[in-house]
Amino acid sequence: MNEILIQKIEQKIQEVISNKQEIKQLAETLSVIDDSKSFALGIIIGRIYNAFYYQSKRILKRDPSDFEFKEFLEFVKCRKSELENLW
Repeated sequence: MNEILIQKIEQKIQEVISNKQEIKQLAETLSVIDDSKSFALGIIIGRIYNAFYYQSKRILKRDPSDFEFKEFLEFVKCRKSELENLW
């Protein structure tokens, strides 16, 4: 992935970590089942994916390629345990 794009995604991850209480409240409020942790992870991944897609369009001036998306998936996979353990 583009180095600037990686930096932007890292910034979004730090933002998510800083706002973990808000995400937790959102997940607890909206979660239909008693699994707000999984729901919160979905919110977090959604925010990071949105940053990836938006920043790809802004920085690269195009949609991310299939290869870049696969790189993004690997990036997120490597950070999954960190994101799951925010609370």
